[in-house]
Amino acid sequence: MSAQTLDLPRHMKAVVCYGPEDYRLEEQPVPTPGPEEVVIRLAACGVCASDVKCFIGAPLFWGDALRPGYVQVPVIPGHELIGEVAALGEGAAEKYGLAVGDTAISEQIVPCWKCRYCLRGYYWMCQANNIYGFRQYTPGGWAEYMKFPAGAINHRVPSAMPKHRAALIEPLACSLHAVDRGNIQFGDVVVIAGAGTLGLGMVAAARLKNPGCLVVMDLNDKRLEVARQLGADVTINPGREEALQRVSEMTAGYGCDVYIEATGHPKAILQGLQMIRKLGTFVEFSVMAGESSVDWTIIGDSKELDIHGAHLGPYCYPIAIDYIDRGLINVDPIVTHQFPLEQYAEAIDMVHSGTDSIKVLLVP
Repeated sequence: MSAQTLDLPRHMKAVVCYGPEDYRLEEQPVPTPGPEEVVIRLAACGVCASDVKCFIGAPLFWGDALRPGYVQVPVIPGHELIGEVAALGEGAAEKYGLAVGDTAISEQIVPCWKCRYCLRGYYWMCQANNIYGFRQYTPGGWAEYMKFPAGAINHRVPSAMPKHRAALIEPLACSLHAVDRGNIQFGDVVVIAGAGTLGLGMVAAARLKNPGCLVVMDLNDKRLEVARQLGADVTINPGREEALQRVSEMTAGYGCDVYIEATGHPKAILQGLQMIRKLGTFVEFSVMAGESSVDWTIIGDSKELDIHGAHLGPYCYPIAIDYIDRGLINVDPIVTHQFPLEQYAEAIDMVHSGTDSIKVLLVP
């Protein structure tokens, strides 16, 4: 039950968010572990689209009467993380099966284990909602070191797994959960809107479900090429082609069976409602940059759709680790750029532009 530790430095470099477009590279104290806590030295941490939406502001910070602001500042961003165990608090080694020097990851939410959702096994919907990189209780991975608090869900990762692949475990877990929510059946025509990191993970995951036809839509031809590498049967660029007509022609006018929205753009919601067949399944995953208005008659009286949300990657981390480790899902084409921590602003700009990159990593 004793603690284990390497010789930790006293201070580290970290990116700190103070508000929209107010991010600073600072010197911070290196965290030390308490009972059942883990400190890792970061090997890599991704820059997610939600990180960029946090950087540019409004919805995540200020919110509105229905959806209050979520981000607590100051906070170290980053939730797509991987690192090497540098210190273990009392009881942590036994609880998590970890040793100093192991490669480890922590699921992106740290549950309270006390609320209704946690007590019923729905920990990813925890009322406290402490997600790494957005809340002061859970500083994230845009730093040299970080702490997994007591109560975190931690996993050991094979040490031979290259760190750029291991950094894709978190987004792949999210993609796996979204695909599971789609309840894909043999013969289904499945449409995935958006070929970013999460959408491409969904493509690879959906391919393993063996649908009748897997269709991917995106405005970026380079991303569509990666989608084909990962198993897409048909790719559509809506900027050059009438997507609704194409899918209608493919399905004898019925529409697709499953539509998974992974663009984060409100227009993709309306497109999906129009594209999907009666009694179809619509999965919404994205963090939206703004509100969307649709005709709810389509959902109810016109088509009687199953509408499923998808949040985080519950119970999917072991599968994501295993599938990456065994090569069942190839994440190599998804990781396009790596930057040192000092170039965090350039990394954010690259993800925000969305033209030349897919997954961008910060490497401390």
